[in-house]
Amino acid sequence: MAEIEIGILDRQCLDRRLPDRATITTEVNAWQLRLNTEQRGIEWKFTRQDADTKMARHYVS
Repeated sequence: MAEIEIGILDRQCLDRRLPDRATITTEVNAWQLRLNTEQRGIEWKFTRQDADTKMARHYVS
């Protein structure tokens, strides 16, 4: 999940040249506030059952 959020942050907020650290901090804080306000989540498409099926041959029984 962390890697997904970092990728989104990079594409939506940090994909341009920012002049200084203060501007970066301000932009990231504004992005984070907007994202938290929207309360979006991750819709997982690969379930635990999918993982069990795919990885079954690696499990020791």
